[in-house]
Amino acid sequence: MENQVAAVVDAAAAAPPTSNPYGLSALINHGDGVSYTVLGILAIMSLLSWFILFTKLMDQYRLGKSAKLVEKQFWAAASPKEGAERLPKDDDFRMIAESALRAATHHEGRLSERISLSEWLRMALQRASDNLNGKMGDGLSFLATVGSTSPFVGLFGTVYGILNALVAIGLSGQPSIDKVAGPVGEALIMTALGLAVAVPAVFSYNILLRRNKAIQDSLREFTSDLEAYIIGGVRPETTSARPAPAAKK
Repeated sequence: MENQVAAVVDAAAAAPPTSNPYGLSALINHGDGVSYTVLGILAIMSLLSWFILFTKLMDQYRLGKSAKLVEKQFWAAASPKEGAERLPKDDDFRMIAESALRAATHHEGRLSERISLSEWLRMALQRASDNLNGKMGDGLSFLATVGSTSPFVGLFGTVYGILNALVAIGLSGQPSIDKVAGPVGEALIMTALGLAVAVPAVFSYNILLRRNKAIQDSLREFTSDLEAYIIGGVRPETTSARPAPAAKK
């Protein structure tokens, strides 16, 4: 009989627990206002980071598509005005082209005596490019902030949780391993959550920054070619602008 009881006790001790008593659910169930605030801040940071990533990827896809459309539609037109009209109305490259055409049209009178057409046109293109670059950079500073601060937010939650655990252990006077492991394990989850929020934010920031640089290179090339086209009538040698090769006889 004693052997059967011992076997049952050993089996019960060897059986794994059905749920982790020191996991995230325990942290949520036994947390207080500070821990809930830290979890809420980390959740908001994570949600906004993913939202910015997906929305900026969509914007970059649209701008990349617009840059390809410029090669096919704008430079194949007979004039800059016709090329701008071929682009969609809400296209950013069309807005830049129209701002350059307006600047070239209004360069007259006493203004032409003080500022050359090239300089005046370059100023208009620079303003339009800066506006677009500002739109492309929206949200990146938030991703950088999340990547640099969310580990410290999680670390604050960990330090606070460990402090509460040590105070509770000191007041109870029972410094056993179960009294220490549970609260400390729950507190360390905060650090893990902070890192889980920071790593995707840093990756998103680097990915978006690299893709923005590629679009900015296309934008810089477009504005310089547009300036040369308006002033000197020199059109760049793009695939759509090149004449078709003569058929062999």
